[in-house]
Amino acid sequence: MNGEKKWIVTRVDGKIASVSIDYSGAAALLKKMSAFSPSKFGRVETCKMTVSELLDLSQNLVWEDLMVFGTPFQQSVWKALFDLTHPAENGVKLICYTEFADSLGKAPGVRAVAHAIGLNPLPVIIPCHLVIPKESLERLRELNEEENGLFKKETMYMVDRYIDYGEYAFGTALKRELIHLHINR
Repeated sequence: MNGEKKWIVTRVDGKIASVSIDYSGAAALLKKMSAFSPSKFGRVETCKMTVSELLDLSQNLVWEDLMVFGTPFQQSVWKALFDLTHPAENGVKLICYTEFADSLGKAPGVRAVAHAIGLNPLPVIIPCHLVIPKESLERLRELNEEENGLFKKETMYMVDRYIDYGEYAFGTALKRELIHLHINR
């Protein structure tokens, strides 16, 4: 589509280091890089991609193709998020913050996990949009189990536009769109 939103993807030495809908992600990345010796990094390049191109690229990535700057805790959260959909055979599913924190062995630290999710430097590639509030996920599961419900399998996530899919750095409408695109690939 010609009118499809473009994402700015920044690579450092060939590794994907930032994804954003504007250049703010690249600017934040360069600020983090400035704390290191100039000889530590080589080539920095940016390009524009549609979300479809970004999802296609993401399917073939491994963690080592990425360069993320963050604390060890943040990196462990981002790696676990990445592993939700990588390899592609894992499929795509929604998960709530509580279940995700529990899967990391950090159930008491669900707020810290949610904060790390919100700081994700590689949205779409690291699928933070697939983490939603617990109440919303429970409601979706209830609707999916109704005998004559409209919610079935992969389409269940988008039928009810009144479900709260939670906050997203680039807006809740974009989060809903990303969930729809990711689930229905």
